[in-house]
Amino acid sequence: MLCLPGFACNRVKDLATWESCSGHGFARITCKITGVRILWVKAGKLLPVDTGGKIRSYRILKELERGHTVSLLSYYNGKRDLEYEAAIQAELPGAHSICTGMPDASVVGESVYYLRRLSKSAPFAVTKFAHGEVRNLVTALLGARRFDIAVCDFLAASSNFGDGLQTPVILFQHNVETVLWQRMASREKNPAKRLVYRIEAAKMKRYESAALARFDHVVAVSERDQQWMLEMSPNSAISVVPTGADTPPAMPAAAEASPAKIVFTGSMDWEPNIDGVEFFCREIFPRVRNEFPQVIFQIVGRNPAAQVKRLASASVEVTGAVASVEDYVRDATVMVVPLRIGGGTRLKIFEAMARGKAVVSTTIGAEGLDVQNGRDLILADDPANFAGAICRLLRDGATRRKYEQAGVACAVQHSWTRVAKRFEDILQRTVEAWRPDYSDRPLAAAM
Repeated sequence: MLCLPGFACNRVKDLATWESCSGHGFARITCKITGVRILWVKAGKLLPVDTGGKIRSYRILKELERGHTVSLLSYYNGKRDLEYEAAIQAELPGAHSICTGMPDASVVGESVYYLRRLSKSAPFAVTKFAHGEVRNLVTALLGARRFDIAVCDFLAASSNFGDGLQTPVILFQHNVETVLWQRMASREKNPAKRLVYRIEAAKMKRYESAALARFDHVVAVSERDQQWMLEMSPNSAISVVPTGADTPPAMPAAAEASPAKIVFTGSMDWEPNIDGVEFFCREIFPRVRNEFPQVIFQIVGRNPAAQVKRLASASVEVTGAVASVEDYVRDATVMVVPLRIGGGTRLKIFEAMARGKAVVSTTIGAEGLDVQNGRDLILADDPANFAGAICRLLRDGATRRKYEQAGVACAVQHSWTRVAKRFEDILQRTVEAWRPDYSDRPLAAAM
């Protein structure tokens, strides 16, 4: 249950401003405090919910708000976005937004910004989200014990949490960032970019190892990620909250696509996705077209990078942002996840399976998910085997339907309600370990 809505504030600089802007937990008469009081801090906008990390955060937040008092603090760069601030307030009453006023840089601008920060010991993926006002506000809120616990959403927001806070903090690790950067460095062909990735991977390893030890508890999204993080920080308390899936009502059956359609969905400005579709178009798709010359490959996702746009042809469609990804998923014959770089887990696989689609993925693409090769989906890393799996599904409708049905059965076991319950249990245990008297506290009088 959430308290009465406040309103988004462009400059929530300190505790007094927060209280004056909020109807969330600080109005003693009109607001009832329910369950655990959670401050959730996120770098960047949460809306639109169009990436795997945003989906995971949004769905868990919406589940937590059913029984707890949740305050989202999201801060973003660029010009003030009143439309976003109103939208996030409507979605999560009591949410606060801070427009930092920092430039939302172009590729060239970000390159200059990177060079200016090259000498810093912290990785650029963290320093570009560091902001003094946000850090001061978080320190004040947690120092005043306005919340029972805080969640640092992604490592990007971690610089806002200093030492000696008076409130426990959980780090929500959607990826193992060190592994992600190391994999990008290993795959990059451009010498200059490869050097940058190697520098950032080394910085990230030092920073991430220290950060893991600094937080009271860490949430990983897979057992593999948990193991990687324990290798970096053996004494850290790290629990696993797996990836969930929306389980919508059965999608209306699409007519058998003619020609057949192979679909990939994702943010097309994200390096692992760029590498994945380039790899698919270069080494896998031509093999499929040898047997099915009319087949279409659709790359569906926002902000396609220049190298993705160059893949467009008579047989490859690059859509850019679309009104409804669901329409493309519904009409897909086969969904593919040809990723060679990545960390965390890919929500796109569970989403496709939940919608009754056969999936072919690389091992890295399905890494960390509770799926079984040959039962729930097909895993293939070699281009010939990947293409062969697609051709088998295009050729054999009965086999394709077997995977479609198995995928739905697998996905429904991972509802967001179940996932959020595991997250909730970690929150409760962490608060109780920090404050043994917590369970005896009179909630309504806590403020």
